[in-house]
Amino acid sequence: MPDSQPHPPSGTPASPDGQPDPGTLLLCGARLMDGRTVDVRLGRGRIEAVGTVGSLTAGPAPAPGTRVDLGGYLLLPAPVEPHAHADTALSADTDGPVSYAPEDVQRRATEAALLQLGHGATASRAHVRVGDVQGLGSLAAVLRARRSLRGLAEVTTVAMPRLLTGAAGADGLAMLRDALKMGASVVGGCPDLDPDPTGYVEAVLEVASEHGCPVDLHTDAADPARLARLAAMAGGLRPGVTLGPCAALARLPAESAARTADQLAAAGVTVVCLPQGGCGATDRRDTPPVRLLRAAGVRVAAGSGTLRDVSNPVGRGDPLEAAYLLASRHGLRPEEAYDAVSASARAALGLPEVRVEAGFPADLLAVRGGRLADALSLSYSRIVIHRGRVVARTSAVREYCDSAAAEGLGLPRQGRSMSP
Repeated sequence: MPDSQPHPPSGTPASPDGQPDPGTLLLCGARLMDGRTVDVRLGRGRIEAVGTVGSLTAGPAPAPGTRVDLGGYLLLPAPVEPHAHADTALSADTDGPVSYAPEDVQRRATEAALLQLGHGATASRAHVRVGDVQGLGSLAAVLRARRSLRGLAEVTTVAMPRLLTGAAGADGLAMLRDALKMGASVVGGCPDLDPDPTGYVEAVLEVASEHGCPVDLHTDAADPARLARLAAMAGGLRPGVTLGPCAALARLPAESAARTADQLAAAGVTVVCLPQGGCGATDRRDTPPVRLLRAAGVRVAAGSGTLRDVSNPVGRGDPLEAAYLLASRHGLRPEEAYDAVSASARAALGLPEVRVEAGFPADLLAVRGGRLADALSLSYSRIVIHRGRVVARTSAVREYCDSAAAEGLGLPRQGRSMSP
């Protein structure tokens, strides 16, 4: 049975910026996506060198704990989670209404981030509702969770007011500005829920422009004109606009969907799709036409969405599941599918690019398997590296009963094991 346990800092000296300095870590015998088997040396949170096996180990024997054997593992840039709901995560089994008591939100948000980290996501963007019953309490709780996770995973927060127009929207607008002062770093929300969706978007873009922060909006409108207006309004805003899940694009006629994709591409909008479903009414399980969007030049990222709440009570929070679904259901090549949860998702979050090359950040995921297709088959054995140190390990052991069939195929029998 898989067992994931994050490894918090312990007796590690601090670097000048206050983060733990893990020293040098050597990853030995890792396989890369291009088929090479290499050693990788990490230091001060970055990749220092990549070389042939044995080429980086000259000199004295490495100190204990500074060497990780990755034989049989595929080494990848770590994925991230671009669309999480930290305030409602892990609430599916709650009797009665979801508790928004700050201590409950903080506990659930922390546990959800650790679950995602165990799957490999070293960063996540958490959407948090502000205003109404929650006020700013849920946001404050998620910000405390973010601080407690420092050094393990990065969490950024999106403030999501329900209304921003009319008399009722005045309170939401004030709450949104207060949320940014508290520490929310992204302006978000769902214009589809406001009586004036266009006015809602205008208010969001104005606040984002005032504070110089990104925009991340939920939309599922089946009206191509509304999406086109949103794209035109968002065009040129820096540091950028993200839309998701945009599932209604899948229900548009092909010509309308293609035209909307071109408009989103021209505006520089990123689309975050949610192949697992959730984040809306439970009957909305569509995924936008990702191949059409990519062909039009739209950056497409993929997220897990809700994690075991009323919208998706069996959500896993696993980026590799999102990539697997993009490959198996939507025809993306494994490399394209993994890009959606790694490079494209990192770009959507404004994070630096990661490659398994010298000079890049040491945010990496090692997955048992020899090819990317193996990794996307939801392999459980994983080693997660954030800022140059191992922060989570998941090990899975599979055993077969004593049988002639297992013996004939050379498979491990009971008492012997293999790690998928």
